[in-house]
Amino acid sequence: MTLEVTDNADHSRSFDGIRRRAQARGLALRGAFHPAPGEFEGLLPGVRAGTMILLGFTGSLQWDLFRSSPEASDGMPHPLDRWSRRIIAALAGELGAVDIYPNGPPPPLPFQQLAVRAEPVHPSPIGLLIHPEWGLWHAYRGALVLPDRIELPAVEPSAHPCSLCASKPCLSSCPVQAFGGGTFDAQACINHVQSAAGSDCRERGCRARRACPVGPDYRYVEDQARFHMRAFLGSAICPGPPPARR
Repeated sequence: MTLEVTDNADHSRSFDGIRRRAQARGLALRGAFHPAPGEFEGLLPGVRAGTMILLGFTGSLQWDLFRSSPEASDGMPHPLDRWSRRIIAALAGELGAVDIYPNGPPPPLPFQQLAVRAEPVHPSPIGLLIHPEWGLWHAYRGALVLPDRIELPAVEPSAHPCSLCASKPCLSSCPVQAFGGGTFDAQACINHVQSAAGSDCRERGCRARRACPVGPDYRYVEDQARFHMRAFLGSAICPGPPPARR
């Protein structure tokens, strides 16, 4: 259900006002930070970057709004990317901001590095960022670049969840050990998922990701996990810009 946004003009560009606007359209506000003066001039020429606000998904809380969208059922490629761009571009227009995305247009910005500055996330052994609450079950769909510096809540420091995890089940749960040796063997993963033996990963999502003990209540619903696995396989069969980490 979409909530009505009732922010007045003076409050609509506050952190909480933007959070409510995003939430009403199906996106979570994933944190924000103030770039250093001129920091993004090379990547965003002509854009004054006073505040950068990241938007995305947390668990499956936003999934139903996407699934009920025209993009989800029109049969065209990249439905989630197209939906994200439509929603974020509309927010940017309302707020006088510039919209940016993990896949560009080029040059793509380093979203994982931006995320570390915006909220308490840390690199995990399987390459995804881990959040102390959401675990590995979150994603970044895009960002808004506001020209002005708005007041932001402090980013609360947090311990790296993986530092407290001695057994690292994410590294030992992959049926083909695709994360062995500190790198991701994408071809081994793809071959397995496409095989008869890979039905569990294909239908329920990456087994290594599901093995993580952090944030189990926020695991993607099967429909969402299946969607992202099919998108991963599709990007491997038809190479294009690298997909954002889901």
